[in-house]
Amino acid sequence: MIRYALQCEHDHGFEAWFSASADYDDQVARALVECPLCGSHAVSKQIMAPAVSGTRKREATPDLAKMQTLVMQAAREAHSHVERNFDYVGDAFAREARDIHEGRSEKREIYGEATPAEVRKLKEDGVPCARLPPLPPTPDKLN
Repeated sequence: MIRYALQCEHDHGFEAWFSASADYDDQVARALVECPLCGSHAVSKQIMAPAVSGTRKREATPDLAKMQTLVMQAAREAHSHVERNFDYVGDAFAREARDIHEGRSEKREIYGEATPAEVRKLKEDGVPCARLPPLPPTPDKLN
């Protein structure tokens, strides 16, 4: 099948499919091809780019080792930032986060430990909290 971009004498553009180039010529000669907008039989082919498969460049395969290194570095930087800028509250995290949220404690950034059930309850109650990603092993401890 061949798809042609066509245009009538009134500059209406449209497309049509033909089983072969000769079929287009035959149907135009017999006035079987007409503009769907105005019905004109004065139709001509327009320039269009062919659809050729397999010509697209394939994306390079990602370097998994490099990606792993970048993710581990980002996790270490996140931990370092939290440790430098947030107050550590240990296993009192859930209680302290709730107190800050409800205005019973001074507003500040905190981190600490909480059980999955405590985190779930905080989220259900609208208390903002997020899990800090686990600290990755240092490069000398990797396999």
